[in-house]
Amino acid sequence: MNRMPLLLWSLCAVIAPAALPAQAPGQKEIPVPPIRTSLPALPAVSALPVRAEMPDVMVMNDGTRVTTEKQWRKRREEIRRILEYYVVGRMPPAPRNVKGFVEKNESVLDGKAVYRLVRITFGPNSSLTLHVGLLVPAGKGPHPAVVMMGSTPPGAPELKRLPPGPNQGRGQNVLTVIGPGPDSKSAPVPAMFRGPATAEAFAQRHAAVVERGYAVAMFNPNDCAEDTTLRNMDGSWAFRNTRFYPAYPGYDWGILGGWAWGASRVADYLQTDKSIDKKKLIVTGASRNGKASMIAAAFDSRFMGAPVVTGGGGMGAYRFAGPRGSETLDVMLMKYPNWFSPHLLQFRGRKERLPFDQHWFVALCTPQPFITLEGITDTISLPEAVKQTLAGAQPAYDLLGAKDRLGVNFAAHGHAFTAEDWTAMLDFADWHWRGKRPAKRFDAYPTETELDAALAKAKAAAAAKKK
Repeated sequence: MNRMPLLLWSLCAVIAPAALPAQAPGQKEIPVPPIRTSLPALPAVSALPVRAEMPDVMVMNDGTRVTTEKQWRKRREEIRRILEYYVVGRMPPAPRNVKGFVEKNESVLDGKAVYRLVRITFGPNSSLTLHVGLLVPAGKGPHPAVVMMGSTPPGAPELKRLPPGPNQGRGQNVLTVIGPGPDSKSAPVPAMFRGPATAEAFAQRHAAVVERGYAVAMFNPNDCAEDTTLRNMDGSWAFRNTRFYPAYPGYDWGILGGWAWGASRVADYLQTDKSIDKKKLIVTGASRNGKASMIAAAFDSRFMGAPVVTGGGGMGAYRFAGPRGSETLDVMLMKYPNWFSPHLLQFRGRKERLPFDQHWFVALCTPQPFITLEGITDTISLPEAVKQTLAGAQPAYDLLGAKDRLGVNFAAHGHAFTAEDWTAMLDFADWHWRGKRPAKRFDAYPTETELDAALAKAKAAAAAKKK
C-alpha cells in the first residue's frame, strides 16, 4: 500500500487575525441565549445522580435490562434522545428533497477512475447546497464509498468564511468575550485547510483507495457549519447566522451536529448513484471531523464509522480522560462549547453526573462495523479512555450478533490522518463486507511502557530535525 495517500493534516485551530490580552482567571462568562426546540426538557445536572461508573447502555430508563433485539430498538431511541438533548443538540429531520447535479465529469488516473463534482440541493424550498467531490473507480460497480469530511473538493467554490472568535485556539475560555477581535474581517481559507487544486491531484492522493475498489466522496464540513467561536453582540453564536442554520431556527444543534447532518445528506445523494453500493458507506474524518464522523455513524445507520484521532469529545470516555495530558470534558467546554448542545455546558466540572458517556455513540452504531483509528503519540487521546468506550459499547454489539464488528487501530503517528489509517480502515471494511480476514488484529492497545517509548522516540526525531 505504498501509494496510499499520506494525509499528514495539520489540525490546529485557526488563529485570530489580531491577538487579544489573555483572559483574567475567573473572568465572568457572558451567557449564550437559549434556543427553544421541540425536544422536551430532560433533568438538569443538579437533578442527576452521581455515577462514577460508565452508564450501562443495556439498562433502560426504567431500570429494565435489555435482553432482546426488540428491547434494544426501544433502548436505542432512549439513547438517541439523551445524546441529542445533552450532547449534539436537536438536529432537523432528514429532508426529502435531496437532488444531485453533476457539474464536472472527467477521467483521472489514466482512465482508472472518474471524478465528478456534484452539487446537491435540499432543505426548505431547496435553498441549501453542498458540493461533493466524488472519485469512483472505473469499471463495473457498484462500489463501496468513503464519505470523507475534508476540504473543498476540486472545482467547487470556496465559500467566504466568518472570522474566528477573538480568542479562539488560544486555550482560553471563549465564553468571556463577544463580538469580533480588532481588525477582524471575513477570514480567508487557511492554506492548511485547502484541498488538492485539481481532480487529478485529488485522484493521485487517493489512488490506492481506488485500486482497492472504493470510491471517495469528499465535502468540506465548513460548508455546513462554520467552525468559529465568534459571537454576536447579544451573546449568540455567529455560526448560526450562516450555512445550514438560518433555514432551521427551531433547532439548537451544535457545529459537530451540523457536520454530521451534512454527511447524511451526502449519503442521501449516494443512495441514488448507481455506481455506489448504498449498503456499504464509510464516514471518516480526523480530529474535529472525526468527532463529527462518530456522531454521523451513531445517528445514521447507513454508515460504518471510522473516526480518526478524535481526542476529547470523540472516542475517549469522559470519565477516564485526563491522565497523560489527554483532553477532558472541561477542556472542550472551555475551548469549543459551540461544537455541542447548549445543555452540555452544565456538566463542566461535574462529569460524574453525566447520564451517558461516549460509549453510547458507539453502541448506536451496532450492527454496522465500527473502527476507531488512533495515533500512538497523539497525546490528546488516552488509550485507556478509548478502550473503556469500546468495552462499554460491546454488549450492544454482542446482542445483535456483531461481536467482532468493533475495532481499534493504533498507528505510528501523532495527531494526523495517514496512509496507515487508510489501510486499517479498508482492511477492516474488507473483512466485514468482503470476507477478507486481515493478517492483523484490531483489538490491541499500547501499554504505558509502549506509549512512553513511542513519545520518547518522536521527541528525539523532532529534536534531530531542528539541528
